[in-house]
Order: sequence, then structure tokens, then C-alpha cells
Amino acid sequence: MNSAEQSGSPVAVTISDCAKEDADTVFRVLAESYASDRAADELAEHVSEGHTTVWTGTFEVTGAPRAPAGPLTLGSPVVAELQGGYWAVDRMRETLATAFQVKDEGMAAGDQEKDVQLRLESHAPAHR
Repeated sequence: MNSAEQSGSPVAVTISDCAKEDADTVFRVLAESYASDRAADELAEHVSEGHTTVWTGTFEVTGAPRAPAGPLTLGSPVVAELQGGYWAVDRMRETLATAFQVKDEGMAAGDQEKDVQLRLESHAPAHR
């Protein structure tokens, strides 16, 4: 394990254009897995109806996240942007994939960090 993994590596998460309940669901999954700058009881709020609301949080991604309790339901798809070090962003994507169906929408890479855009959806129900 390298020193970035041991001490945690920050990942900035931005969510917009979704219901506040869906933003809360995504942030709750991340808060259960990683330390955050968001208060434990902080809920997403719309600042002004009719305008785009953007929710942000920074999470310290470590080597051993607590896994979410399984698939969760979203009212509609959520687009989340993750920005941070390569290892930390990849680890956070894996964590989100335990709770949601994750589709890659785009990526920009730099020397030290990458920025990915993910589309999060509820897992499809199992066919019987």
C-alpha cells in the first residue's frame, strides 16, 4: 500500500440536475464508505426552484472503505463527476458500483488527477 492509500486521497464529487432525494442517496452511500467534509445529517436542498442546483462534497478515499449495504434505488439517473487521484477515483467508482449501475460518460486525465463523469442508475431487477 502506498502512502496516498494509507493517509487517504481526496476526491471531489459534484452532482447536479437531479432530485434532491437522489443526491442524498448518492452522498449517503459515499458518507458510509469514506470520511467527508459533509455533516452526517446534511441533506441536499434546492437553493432556488427553476435553477440548476449543484451539490458538492469532498471524500477521503482510503484503502479499506466500508461497503454500502447493497443495491439502492434512485428515482431517476444521476450524473456524478469525480475528481481526484487516479487510484482514489477508481476506488470510489468501485464503491458506487456496489450500490448503483455505473456507466462511464466521460473522462479527462492529467498527470496527477483525473476527472470522470458517471451516470448512476438503479440496478435492473433480476429476471425470474
